[in-house]
Order: sequence, then structure tokens, then C-alpha cells
Amino acid sequence: MTGQDWLEKDFYSVLGVPKDADAATIKKAYRKLARQEHPDHNPGDAKAEARFKDVGEAYAVLSDPEQRGQYDQLRAMAGGPRFTAGGRGGAGFEDVFGGMFGGGAGQPGGRVRYTNAPGGAAGFEDLLGGLFGNGGGAGGFGPQQGADLATSATLPFRQAVEGSTVSLSVEGRTVNARIPAGVRDGQKIRLRGKGRPGAGGGPAGDLVITVRVTPHPVFSIDGENLRITVPVAFDEAALGATIEVPTLDGSTVRVKVPEGTPSGRVLRVKGKGIPGSKGDLLITVQVVVPQRLSAAAREAVQAFGIATSGQDVRADLLDAAKK
Repeated sequence: MTGQDWLEKDFYSVLGVPKDADAATIKKAYRKLARQEHPDHNPGDAKAEARFKDVGEAYAVLSDPEQRGQYDQLRAMAGGPRFTAGGRGGAGFEDVFGGMFGGGAGQPGGRVRYTNAPGGAAGFEDLLGGLFGNGGGAGGFGPQQGADLATSATLPFRQAVEGSTVSLSVEGRTVNARIPAGVRDGQKIRLRGKGRPGAGGGPAGDLVITVRVTPHPVFSIDGENLRITVPVAFDEAALGATIEVPTLDGSTVRVKVPEGTPSGRVLRVKGKGIPGSKGDLLITVQVVVPQRLSAAAREAVQAFGIATSGQDVRADLLDAAKK
């Protein structure tokens, strides 16, 4: 884009915002119009494609504080009283820029002639290009990166643990996304270059996927580890036992429960965590208290209570409460 374009185009009007609009208002207007005029939503519509480019050009200038300031200054000068037709009653456009760049209204007719080596008159776009750093009428705005997009994907627990490829519909197109093994509920996955296309040859934005994992009735994910809570009978916990524990692949492992294991203790089985990782299977022991006792069981428990009556299981709690 050249300096001449800045005089001819009203970027505020293109975006439909007032000249004193703040950055947030400009960004909101751009996103709305870019979505509305995007070629994907208007296939084969040349006018919509042209409007999409105009919106991108306008946002590129107005979203950059430095360029916006230069644009506002140039438009104000071009629209002011000094920029008359150049005849009687006022200075011409060239007179003002002549003074700015060392020329003079004192030349014949109040006109300034600009030349550039090796020969010939410099064009008006060359003059403004130099003023705003474009140089030689070259385009002043580089490629613009596309906007990021957000979506979500829901995975069954087993797919989340093992990893999976999912197909997502994003703004009318299908995106295949590889979800890594061990993804957690609520975790965000960023796919580079899968967002909205860029403008002017710029790169596409990213696609951010929020993963939702359907809970499993037995297992849960803890980093590279898997967790499971296993019921253990009172006598197994008190006397010690070897029990069978299910694993995610459908098999079982034999786990030793040490004598005197309390509820809440965590036992570890190496290498049985997330497939392909170094994670473990973490087993939380839950000592089961019988809801109903037979007569014989009741007598046995009473006998146990009598045999251990000298032990106060809450002694440490009461002592700690007094501190």
C-alpha cells in the first residue's frame, strides 16, 4: 500500500467505526467483518473477496498505533483548508509538501517540482512512500497473520489415555487433530496454522482445542500415572494379603497389601500407567467396613475389641488438638 492509498481510502468507514474508536472497538469490528466477508463464506463472490481485502488493509493500519497516527495526520492535512485546488485563494497540495521537504512556494506558480535520480520527476507516491518509510511506492504493509480459533473435543476416557485422532468441524472445514496420550480433562491443545487464513500471504492463525474427557468408573489420570481405588477387607488390611487389581488393558496384577495397611494408603505398581509412558498404577486402599454382621462375625469382632481394648486409636488426635 502507498501513501496515495492512505489519502483515497477511509479506513474508519471501511470498518464502520468512529475516528476516536479505541483498539478494542476496532478489533471487534474487524473480526465481525472479516468473518462476514471471508472467501470461505462467500465462494466465487469477487466483491466479497475485495471487501475482505479492504477490511484487512484497514485493520492493518488502525491496529498499529504508529501507523494509525501517521494515517490520521496525513488525512487531516489533506482535508484541511491548506489543501485547495492550488489556484487563487489558497496554497496547493504541493505547496504544503514542498515546505515539508525543503521545497518552496516561492518557485514559479507556487508549485514544487520533485525529482529523483537518475532522472525524471518523482511521483506523488514516491514522496509519500519516503515520508512513511515505504520507499519508491513499495507496499507499506506486510502479511497479516490470521486469527486464532477455539473449539472443543470430547473423548472417552480410554481414547484420552491411549491418544486418538479426532475430526473437528471448524468454520465449515474439517480439521484432523492428533490428541496425545494422557490428555487431561480441560487441557488445551494448540494446533499451529489451523486457525483462520492470513491476509496478504501471511500465516494462518492457530486452533486451540479444549479437551473434555468422559470419566471412567474405575480409573483416573494423574500425569503419566493411572489411579484406582481398591476395596480391601478388614482382615486383609489387618493381617496382610495378596490381592488382584485390574489394569486398563483388561488384565490384572497381583499386589501385596502389607499387614496393618490403613484406608487411604497408596500402593504402586511400576510401569502400569499411561501406555507408552514411564507412569505407574497408583492403588488407593479403601478398607471396607461390613454393613451387616452374622452372629459369628459379631462375636469375632467383639472378641477383637476386647483383645485390643488397651489401644486408643484417637490418642494422637486428642493430643494434637491440645497444642
